[in-house]
Amino acid sequence: MAGNRGIQKWGWVLVFLAPSLIGLLVFMVGPILYSLRLTLYDWNLLSAPVYVGTDNFKELYHDAEFRGAFQHTLTYLVFYIPAVLALALGTALLLNRPLRGMPFFRAATFVPVVSSWVVVALMWKWIFNPRYGLLNYLLAQVGITGPAWLFDPDSALYAIIIASVWKDTGFIAVMYLAGLQNISTTYYEAAHIDGAQPWQTFRHITLPLLTPTTFFALIISLINGFQIFEQAWLMPERFAESSTTVVVQQIVDNAFRYNRMGYAATMSWVLFAVIFAVTLVQLRLQNRWVHYEL
Repeated sequence: MAGNRGIQKWGWVLVFLAPSLIGLLVFMVGPILYSLRLTLYDWNLLSAPVYVGTDNFKELYHDAEFRGAFQHTLTYLVFYIPAVLALALGTALLLNRPLRGMPFFRAATFVPVVSSWVVVALMWKWIFNPRYGLLNYLLAQVGITGPAWLFDPDSALYAIIIASVWKDTGFIAVMYLAGLQNISTTYYEAAHIDGAQPWQTFRHITLPLLTPTTFFALIISLINGFQIFEQAWLMPERFAESSTTVVVQQIVDNAFRYNRMGYAATMSWVLFAVIFAVTLVQLRLQNRWVHYEL
C-alpha cells in the first residue's frame, strides 16, 4: 500500500510539473541541444543544413575578426570587473549608514539597473559627445581637453566600460549591502573594545566576511561581462565600431546578418565553454580566499 501511495504521489507530481517540464524541454533544452548539433552543419536558413563536420571550428580558429572581438571582450572585463566591484562596495558602505532618507537613496541607486539600455545608451551618448557633451565640458573647466570618446577607436571601448559600470553598480551594491547587514555586530564591538581603527576594522573584519558576497558578485559579473552586447551595439559611432566589436556581436552578425547559423552556433558554444571554464576555475579557487562566517 505504501509503495502504491508513493507511485501515485510521484505520478501526481509529474502531472502538475508536466506543463513546465514540457515547456522547458521544448523551448530551452531542445534548442540548446539542436544548436550543439548545428555546429557541425552549414545552414543559411533558406536551404537544408549541409553537414560540414568540424569545418566551423577550424574556420573559427583562423578567424581574425573573432579573435579581435574576443580581445575586446577581455579588455572590457579587465577594466569593468575591478571598477564595478570597488564602486559597488563603496556605495554599499554609504548606503549602510543609519541616516535619514536612506531608503530613498537606496532606491535611487537601483534606478540605473532597471533602466533600459536604449535609454542609458542615449543618455551616455550625449554625455560623451565631444562637442556639447557634459563630460568634456566638465573636463574643460579644469583645463583638460577631452577625447572624442565614442567617435574615437582608441577611447570608445573605455566609454562603454564607464557607462556599464554606472549602470551595474547598483545591482552589485545591493548584494554588498545584504552582505554588510549579515555581519554580526559582535565583531565590531570586540574590535572597538580592542581599540581597532576604522581602517583596521574594515580590512580585518568587513572585507574577509564579505568574501562570499564578493565571490558571488565576481561570478555574476564575469558571466554578464562575457555576454556584453547591448551597449557595444548601441553606443559607439560608425568610426569606432571596429574597436568595440565583442563576441556576442559576432554571433548576432553571423546568425542574422550573414545567415550563417552553423558558424554562429559554433561561436556560441565556444563562448559557453570559456564562461564555463572560467566559472569552474573560480569555484576551485574559492577555498583559498573566500571566508565563511562560522
